Amino acid sequence: MSGRNSPNAANRVIAFIALGSNLDNPERQVLRGFDELAQLPDSTLTARSSLYASAPVGYTDQPDFINAVAQLETALPSRDLLAALLAIEQKHGRKRDMPNGPRTIDLDLLLYADLQYATVDLVIPHPRMHNRAFVLLPLTEIAADCEIPGKGLARDWLPQVDQQSIKKLKTT
Repeated sequence: MSGRNSPNAANRVIAFIALGSNLDNPERQVLRGFDELAQLPDSTLTARSSLYASAPVGYTDQPDFINAVAQLETALPSRDLLAALLAIEQKHGRKRDMPNGPRTIDLDLLLYADLQYATVDLVIPHPRMHNRAFVLLPLTEIAADCEIPGKGLARDWLPQVDQQSIKKLKTT
């Protein structure tokens, strides 16, 4: 899977992005999200997980989510990648009315190489990724040996989330 503009491979890093939606045909929203990630400049979509249905976390009075994870090889700096993800969310009509509320699409930057970074608007690795089955299952599907900086292998966190409601969808 390729994106536009292929810069020198030496300047590229691997990033993982979580995709989620529970409004306006969530499966279609996530699939469109994959397509838009593949079009990011200086980036190549190198893997995409299956789709998973999961129960909402936090605010539970809302529809179930469709979730997935994408692997991106990119030369975009982490803050530029975050800006591109937010632009895709806006394009899909994402509203941030309530924390953990319903959304057309949510794109979270999970990992950016082995970077550990924290500011008000960007924390890498994503601070709750190791506690969420809807992140860990699709992540380990496409990157079985993926390491979360400061936490260890992603697959080692799976037993702690095995009680969370998640179901892999059949591919069509």
